[in-house]
Amino acid sequence: MHFDQRTQQALRDVGLETDDLRAASEAVVEAVQADAAALEAFFDEHDTVYSDMDMAHSSAEYPEHAVDYADITTHGDEMRGWLRFDTWGVYVEDGRILDDEYVELSLGPTINDRIRFAADRDTMQ
Repeated sequence: MHFDQRTQQALRDVGLETDDLRAASEAVVEAVQADAAALEAFFDEHDTVYSDMDMAHSSAEYPEHAVDYADITTHGDEMRGWLRFDTWGVYVEDGRILDDEYVELSLGPTINDRIRFAADRDTMQ
């Protein structure tokens, strides 16, 4: 089960049974898996994406990134992976789908920020 013991107890205190907690936990796991697959598909579908990332070597308000691949895995309610561009890569710690052309990832060490990615610059504005 992916709820910590305090959360489990609080949910029981408001009337949820163990089977309800188990079902909710399984629903969370399934949602994380679906989001990870959708994020991978987003980057697979686009050879180039644009972001709101501040980059020292780019003067563009929304820098362009040539996508190599996204490899995102899940474990329970956690999402982690690697996003590889043509000349560099970054660790992914979490992510979410904002719509069909727009996603947001939490990028790990070296970036340490939530970054939005879109299929075109117009979407970023």
